[in-house]
Amino acid sequence: MLDKRPYHLKAQRRMSEPFSITPFADVNLVLDDFLVRIQALLGSHFIGMYLVGSLALGDFDPRTSDIDFVVVTDTNIGDDLFGSLQDIHAQFAASNSLWADKIEAIYIPSSALRHAAPSASLYPQIEKGTRLFKARLESGWVFQCITLRDRGVVVAGSDPRTLVDSIYPHDMHSAAAEIAVLWLEQADTDPTWLAWLRQRDAQMFVILTLCRLLYSLATGSVTSKPRAAEWAQKELGSPWATLIKRTLAKQYETGEIAQSEEDETLAFIQFTLEQSKRYAA
Repeated sequence: MLDKRPYHLKAQRRMSEPFSITPFADVNLVLDDFLVRIQALLGSHFIGMYLVGSLALGDFDPRTSDIDFVVVTDTNIGDDLFGSLQDIHAQFAASNSLWADKIEAIYIPSSALRHAAPSASLYPQIEKGTRLFKARLESGWVFQCITLRDRGVVVAGSDPRTLVDSIYPHDMHSAAAEIAVLWLEQADTDPTWLAWLRQRDAQMFVILTLCRLLYSLATGSVTSKPRAAEWAQKELGSPWATLIKRTLAKQYETGEIAQSEEDETLAFIQFTLEQSKRYAA
């Protein structure tokens, strides 16, 4: 049930009552700290804070996962508020928390949730290891919207199903194709992107993202990366099942992948693009 008490009473409640949004005590402390600071800063502009990513979809792994959340506001974040939000995130990044560089978040006005397609507007967001910045929504935002609407965990605020419009299959098909096209273009034109892909953790990210895209194309829903990988191994068959299994077996390794693995990964991106077109037909 939505806690409708004034903010100062909510803060008192958190001092005396356990904050147990997730099964992980240290993650709950981080979320509680952010919630208190964000609500205090945004005041009446605050609509809600929601968990997405693996904390919402399941299969959260403290060794590798990030803390992903979405903050919904009733207005665009102006320069003054943005600077203060930067300070909040910078202070946390400089802390001794084990999660200091593992926060991924976006601050989005409720009006932007009434359509899934990315717009030209710039929104405050932070990715693992970065400073809070303003940028456009990525092509994959449609999948974030599905997660928020259908699986989002309420930290505070309204039911997310009342905030996010329905997502249509065409939106997912287009988003999956855009992601695959972008990666293939970068592989052809940007040596720095290929250098990034050759890192074991980056290749792992790409493979698991493709599994999630293919899962969404086939089912119209979203799931966690591990479950998407399990589904893909069962449903896609050779050679993709072999590639996924081998990648998962090396997920905690570091260093560069072999040339053959790079070639297979690029072929998997091409396969995902072809599948997005097939589902859109």
